[in-house]
Amino acid sequence: MNFKHKYVFLFPGLFVLIGILIFPIIFVVRLSLSGWNSYNGLNFIGLENYIRLFTDDPRFWQSFLRLSFLSVTTVILQYVIGFALAHMVWKDIKFQRFFRVLFLIPMMTTPVIMTVIWRTFFHESLGPVNDILSNFGMSPKWLTDPVLAKFTVIVVEVWQWTPFMFLLLLAGLLSLPKEPFLAAAIDGASPVRKFIYVTFPLMAPISIGAIIIRLIEASKIMDTVYVLTSGGPGTATETSSFYIFIKGLREFQMGYAASMSFTYLIIMIISLTVIAKVLTKLLLKD
Repeated sequence: MNFKHKYVFLFPGLFVLIGILIFPIIFVVRLSLSGWNSYNGLNFIGLENYIRLFTDDPRFWQSFLRLSFLSVTTVILQYVIGFALAHMVWKDIKFQRFFRVLFLIPMMTTPVIMTVIWRTFFHESLGPVNDILSNFGMSPKWLTDPVLAKFTVIVVEVWQWTPFMFLLLLAGLLSLPKEPFLAAAIDGASPVRKFIYVTFPLMAPISIGAIIIRLIEASKIMDTVYVLTSGGPGTATETSSFYIFIKGLREFQMGYAASMSFTYLIIMIISLTVIAKVLTKLLLKD
């Protein structure tokens, strides 16, 4: 077979890539430079949407700060809890297979359905959480207090996606070489010192990958906020994705929503690149 003919087999994959990735990005950029809405057609207006975004829309930047807080907080908690659970299951404990399946159940359920159930749990007057706390004279407003609403979103996100972190970290632990642990045991290292000086450093590359993957997913928090709080109370839990949804599909300012989406994409690419480099310098010390 001619070497050049081999490239013909790349065309199907290339066409799919263009269709699902490159074309939508080009279309969003084109749309962001237009004033398209539900009342008129696609008319070119240049950088007006971007000028409006950077000079006359503090709500977008406030929603981005909320998103940053929620995503970073949830991912840190997911990593700590997921690592603890993975380390526990990694050890020789009874009912190991049972716990592996049990810890994965939250991730197997539909996010929207589980968020509806969590909203019922945290209902101020009918929910079981307040029903229990009322015995102690407490009745928190989980979904209508700005601070508690953020806490509720974090709880639901951590519960839903910690199993994903657990799965990645457990796979990493199972792939670790045994020689360093045997050497540490011969030297008389305690379990704590084994974790600090052997397990954690060996898990650093996998930890970085797991954290970045979860940050990418957490930066798109939408379904939990939409079902649980609808961005409220007020805009206390409104994230960038939810605000873009409001502008684009509720107010039908499609051009402006596209400019926010593209700006958000660029910011996230830069932010995640910086975070990956920082984590690499902190965890991969040679």
